[in-house]
Formats: sequence, structure tokens, C-alpha cells
Amino acid sequence: MAKNLTNEIYAYALENAINHEKAIVSSVLPKLFQHGLKKEEIKEIMPEINKIVSEVNSMSVENRKLKFLDYEKYLKEKPIEEKGLKDLPNIEKFKGKKMVFRVAPFPSGGLHIGNTKTFLLNALYAEKYKAKLLLVIDDTIGSEEKQITKEAYKLIPDALKWLKVKFQKPIYYKSDRLKIYYKYAEELIQKGKAYVCGCSQEELRQNRVEMKECPCRQFPLKIQMERWKLMFKSNPGQFVLRLKTSMQHPNPAFRDRVLCRISDRKHPRVGNKYRVWPMLEFSWAVDDHLLGVTHIIRGKELMIEGEMQKYIWDIFKWKYPELIYVGLVKLDGVEGKLSKSKAQKEVSSGEYTGWDDPRTWSVQSLRRRGILAESIREFVEEIGLNQNDISVPIDSIYSINRRKLDKQADRYSFVENPVKISVKNSPKINSLKVKIHPEKNKLKEVKVGKDIFVSLKDFDKFKGKEVRLMHLFNVKLDKISQFTSLENKSEISKLQWVSDFADVKIRMPNGFYVSGLAESNIKKLKKGEIIQFERFGFCRYDFIHSEGKNKIYEFWFAHE
Repeated sequence: MAKNLTNEIYAYALENAINHEKAIVSSVLPKLFQHGLKKEEIKEIMPEINKIVSEVNSMSVENRKLKFLDYEKYLKEKPIEEKGLKDLPNIEKFKGKKMVFRVAPFPSGGLHIGNTKTFLLNALYAEKYKAKLLLVIDDTIGSEEKQITKEAYKLIPDALKWLKVKFQKPIYYKSDRLKIYYKYAEELIQKGKAYVCGCSQEELRQNRVEMKECPCRQFPLKIQMERWKLMFKSNPGQFVLRLKTSMQHPNPAFRDRVLCRISDRKHPRVGNKYRVWPMLEFSWAVDDHLLGVTHIIRGKELMIEGEMQKYIWDIFKWKYPELIYVGLVKLDGVEGKLSKSKAQKEVSSGEYTGWDDPRTWSVQSLRRRGILAESIREFVEEIGLNQNDISVPIDSIYSINRRKLDKQADRYSFVENPVKISVKNSPKINSLKVKIHPEKNKLKEVKVGKDIFVSLKDFDKFKGKEVRLMHLFNVKLDKISQFTSLENKSEISKLQWVSDFADVKIRMPNGFYVSGLAESNIKKLKKGEIIQFERFGFCRYDFIHSEGKNKIYEFWFAHE
């Protein structure tokens, strides 16, 4: 006798109908061999397949989708493709040698999902090759538009530790290394490879266009050193230290690039102790050598900085690390542009509630919503070393997270914008025992009172129709509903409901709130617990607060 495969038949018939508008027997039958069906049992099982396929094809699109939620778990999991990071280029040169990677964030705020990708790539490759990973806070003074914030010094290590990034101690701060940069700046001047320039930006720009050397470049070493010392007493913009490159270089931006500049802005860590600050490429040319970095994975927007680093390494006859450039990743489905500068402005102004506001898309905000660190790591690993700029739907992260949460997140009922109904002639049921999760044996008690609440959306859609109140009974829906049956009819829609309830607010990714009622069992949740509000989405329990006499349980929405 053929094995009972009723659940599996429903699962594949519903999936087939949802994906192709109609279920086909010939598409359902082959799938059943994965579940133990034998060829000699086909004749025996065909009547059941025909019956279920016919039933599924008679359902509305909405009912198919609702019913599929009950049967999806019976699908055979697709074989997981072999994952893992591809080997880095030229890796054979480093066999038997200790490799060193670095994570180098600029502390202008929390790390958002965009720039975290590149940092995580360095961390994942360090793990792959059992290499050292350094955390270097790149806190040389920023531009007026890109300023350092004090809180970033805590936000960055917090985010990396939560993402299980294992960096070496101590943490390096560039603001502690200014005297080192000054030493190498002076060496470049003494080698005749750098000069102090007092020309205006306009003059330099014109010189670059005309491929003409700046007069300041011609001063002898003694005067250059005097002007270097004078930089430390001069006003911002009066002098800069420039690298002597070819004024015939094909890229005008590479001609006599700035190494150091003057700034009087107060630094969050060192105050006004220093006034002359190195540019990114100069500080990194020095530090990558001194810290023994062997591999640098960075965005391709920094290619010209990489070329300048090589130029400086050649002057000092230092060995190059491996420079590996990756394209940008744009996340489709994220409102607005991912920008630390923009988020910093909104946090400072009070428009955002903090760096964990969901609109920042910071690591802290994703954590608070219920996105798992493992999901972000897997997402980055799947992208790998993308050479080109790519667009990836945000649902790529959500689908990974959904897969991880689905088997562990307990299920609860929630109704948005609740509508109160009463039911006439219903059997007396004071409470139900319902599984907390389809794959767990644990039961929860769901109390049933005189009044029942359904969502406004469901009420408007199904008013006057027979529906099933999930796990309870069937009614003809109205403000005063009529009990119709206890039978769990497959052809009618199933609605979420609550009776004994708690007031709930759910903060959405756009910053707005959804209000409603949830079953009272959510009062037993621990802070930070991630659950699924059935047919609404995965949410993380955040905290409880009072609004007047009511206690409000606040959740943050992760995704559907």
C-alpha cells in the first residue's frame, strides 16, 4: 500500500498553482518520489493526486496562498549549493606565511549594511585563511561634510563584535599615530619627494590642467623643512604638504596629490592636540607597511588612493600588500540612499531616535529589528568578491533570515486595526490548546471570551462570508457573526483573531508604527525574543511602556 502522502500532495499542488496559475498532475507526481513513493504505487495514488489537484485549482488565488502556509513545511528542501568564499588571487604566494587583513572604518557613525559588506569580507577571508585581523579606527580628521562622532567609537566595535568579527587587540586609532606620520612626511621631504605648497586651490587646479609644476615645488630642502615647521603654526588652507608626482600623469587628479593639511577642528579623542593631519592614502601607505598588512579588500572607489599608496611604497622600497577591489552593492527595496553622513545628520537633529532607528539601516538597527548576525554574514559570503557594481534586493537578506528564524520563532496571533465581533449560537469554548510552533510539541493556552477581534482588513474583505477563525470554529462574518460549523473546511478562508489580548505597537522599517491587539501569551515573552505574528511577519519584542492606563508591548518588525 502506498505511503500516506496527502500533505505532500497538497504542498506541491499549491506551490505549482501559485507559481503557474494552475496545478498540473504531471508536475506534482514526480516530486513525490523524493518522499518515498515507488513506481509500482503510482496507480494506487493517482486518484488522490487528481482529487487534490482539482480541489486546489478550484480555490481562489488568496485561499491558495493562505493554505500553502500550512503545507509549505512538507516540501522537500532543495539541495543546498556548495557555499564558501572563493580563493583570493595570488594566494599561493602566502602558503606557510601568516596573513594579515584589516578592518578600517571611519568613525562618523554606526556601520550601515552597505559599508559593513566590505568590512565583513576582510573578516571572513581572515577566518578562511586563519589570518590576523586588525581593527584600525581611521580617525584622521574628516571633511566638513564627513565628521567624526564620539559615539561611533563605541558603535563600531559593538557592531563588529555582534557580527562575530574576531579582531586582534589592541584596537589601533590613527589619532594616536600622528607623530609616526610626521616622521615619514619629513622623510619624504628630505628625499625630495614632497613639498609644502602655499598656492590656492584654483592655482593648483590650473597647474594640473596645464601640466605645469607649482613654484613651491622648486624650493630647496632647507626652505621646505622650514615651511613644514611653519605649517604647524599656520591657518587652515594656508599650506598643504604635497607629493611630487609627474605633472604629465594621465590622471589629473594624481598630479601632486595632498599628503597632509591643516585643520583646527576639535577632534573627539585628542581635542586640539594636533593641527596637521594626514590624508587617507598617506596614513595608509605608512600603516599598511608598519602593521604588516598583507591583504586589503576595499571598494573600487578607492583605486586612485591605492595607486598613490603604491607610489609611496616605491619611494620607501616597501613591499606591496595585495590590493583587491570590489564593486558597490546597492540594496533595492531600501528607501533612500544608504549614507552615514545623512544618518548622522538625522540622528543629530533628533529626527531619528538614535543610531538604532530602523531608518539608519545601521547594524544596531538591524539587530534591534531581529535580523540575525549569521544572516548578514551569509548574505555577504554569497555576494563574495563582486568585481562590478551590483543591485541586490533587500529580500535577499530577509529570505536568509526567514529561513533561520522559521524553525525557531514561536507563533502568535495579532490583528491590526481590530474590529470587535460577537458570535451567536457558538459552542461554549473557554480556551484552546494550540501548538506554539508547527514543529514543536509545546502547547499554549489561548483563552476565548465573549468578544473576539479580527483585523479591519479581514473584516472588510470577508464581511458576509463564511470564514474560519483559526483553530476555533467557522462563522458567517459580521459585527454579530453567526456560528456555522466546527468543521475545518479547506475551501474557506482562515482568519487570525484574538480574544484575551494585549495592546501592541510594531515599529516598521520606515519608522512608522502599526497598532493592534495580540494574544495575551505575548506577555510571557522575554525582551529581545523574536517571534512570528502569523500572517503578519517576524518581529522582535523590544520593551513595554505605558500610555495612560494601558500597557503597550512594543515590537520591531523584521520582515514578512
